[in-house]
Amino acid sequence: MEKEKSCTLLVHFDKGTPALANEIKESLEGNDVESKIDAMKNAIMLLLNGETLPQLFITIVRYVLPSEDHTIQKLLLLYLEIIDKTDSNGRVLPEMILICQNLRNNLQHPNEYIRGVTLRFLCRISESEIVEPLIPSIVSNLEHRHPFIRRNAVLAIMSIYKLPNGEQLLADAPETIEKLLATEQDSSTKRNAFLMLFNCAQDRAVNYLLSNIDRVSEWDELLQMVVLDLIRKVCRSNRGEKGKYIKIIVSLLAAPSAATTYCQLLLSQSDNNVKLILLDRLNELKSSHREIMVEMIMDVLRALSSPNLDIRRKTLDIALELITPRNIDEVVLTLKKEVRRRLTVSFYCHRVITMSSLFCLIG
Repeated sequence: MEKEKSCTLLVHFDKGTPALANEIKESLEGNDVESKIDAMKNAIMLLLNGETLPQLFITIVRYVLPSEDHTIQKLLLLYLEIIDKTDSNGRVLPEMILICQNLRNNLQHPNEYIRGVTLRFLCRISESEIVEPLIPSIVSNLEHRHPFIRRNAVLAIMSIYKLPNGEQLLADAPETIEKLLATEQDSSTKRNAFLMLFNCAQDRAVNYLLSNIDRVSEWDELLQMVVLDLIRKVCRSNRGEKGKYIKIIVSLLAAPSAATTYCQLLLSQSDNNVKLILLDRLNELKSSHREIMVEMIMDVLRALSSPNLDIRRKTLDIALELITPRNIDEVVLTLKKEVRRRLTVSFYCHRVITMSSLFCLIG
């Protein structure tokens, strides 16, 4: 049985009369940039719909690879991403040598955009025979003056290191990235470097975190999110490690950072699955740092604006456990407004009002 290939990209395709391979070939061989762009788009569409188009490869090597146009270069990388790069036995096709030379030229290109998109493309290549000769050029981009290049170089190194034989291809990658992390100033590059250590050399990530324990609250929020993921992973595998990270968790929650970021993402994200994951994260924070989460109850309740029943239910479940005599009136007022619009929260509103009465009796 033929092995099913993974999908790394999705491109919208309007059904209609498909372009013929000969027409595409003629456009690619011409000098008009817009015609080349349309031809590359048509070739990609046909490939994604099951065509093989082997007759176009040499044409693209001859007439598309030399182009300096950014759009053509981006389409070229999409084309290279989806074509078969190995034979039926899993061996890399000989013609990929031509592609490797072009990729090496791109990684040394004076234009930052071409370097950056090429590095991002290499994150989605799983054939070690293709990436191995490019490793020196990839690593050299860690020292590029432009942060866009450095951050994508880190991601490319992480992707290569995670290949089945990646540790042999990039044996000193963790040490190299650790040194970069110690001196890097760009927040996105720092986040990517820490993420690489988190995924590929966890001990180094932990050592870096603990050696900078007093500065974590000052880090960029994207990096702080990775820090929380690392702490969660470490503590789940070894509960005895929790004590080391209490100071970090408290500093993050006390600062307008992690918990606030979760709430901001909860409101800004349109994907319901992402919202449910964020609510799970907030629920975990509630269990370990209830006092701090109590201060954020109104931010959590803003997620009730979602039309999704599961999101509203989970939001209310979290909020109900954060109610205190100090915030009960504000919570009830919010839920009364919601109950006018959504009957699904009426049961919860009844429970909160009942709790309000109890608090009055007690206090």
